[in-house]
Formats: sequence, structure tokens, C-alpha cells
Amino acid sequence: MKKKTIYTCIQVCCSVFILLLAVACSGRRNEAQVLPPETSPLSQSYVGYGVINILYTRLNAETAADSTASGHARMGTVVRIHERRLVRTGGRNESWLMVEGESKGWIREELVNVYTNLSQARTASEAMR
Repeated sequence: MKKKTIYTCIQVCCSVFILLLAVACSGRRNEAQVLPPETSPLSQSYVGYGVINILYTRLNAETAADSTASGHARMGTVVRIHERRLVRTGGRNESWLMVEGESKGWIREELVNVYTNLSQARTASEAMR
């Protein structure tokens, strides 16, 4: 009788373990996507400052990757950010920034390190070069 009880306990423990494992692996994690706010029309004349974080990129005339070029920027270039816009492209949201440095145009936010003031941007720019 003792062996049968031990065998039953082992079966129950294994069943519970397999059930918990199945429940833990079956669920998808729903993480909330954090999106930056679009620029308010009532905001100041600029959002902040940025530093280009890619070796070389073009600035676009519009918020689209296939838009015509309005200029170019190199890594470490300090730009003033005038506007932030969310654009739905290919089923996902992309954040674009209207920047102005030597040229003015739109660039994806992931290509710019954003800072709240000019001195932070200049310090970051010097560290990149």
C-alpha cells in the first residue's frame, strides 16, 4: 500500500508540474508599447536638441523612407529638433523628427540621440568624435 501511495504522489506532482509548465509557456506577454507624444502645436519653437548617432544619413523632405532628400548629416552633428511625429508604416509606428542643423528635414528618431538642452547635445557630440 505504501508503494502505491508514493507512486500516486509522484504522478500527481508530475501532472501539476507539466500543467504549470504548459500554462507558463502558452501565454503571450502583452507589453504596452510606449510611444513619445507628438509635438503640441502650442509648444515652444523647438522640442530639444539631438546628435546624429549614425555615420552618415540623409534628411528627408517628408516623413517617409522613400521621400526625396533635403540634406545630409554626419555622426556627431548637433541638430535642433522642431517637431516629433508618429507615422504608421508597414503595420508599426515610427517616430520621426523634424531637425535643423546645416540642413533641415525629417529623420527617424532612432538615428538621433535626443537631449533637453544644447550643452548636453554639444557634450555628447564631442564624445562621439
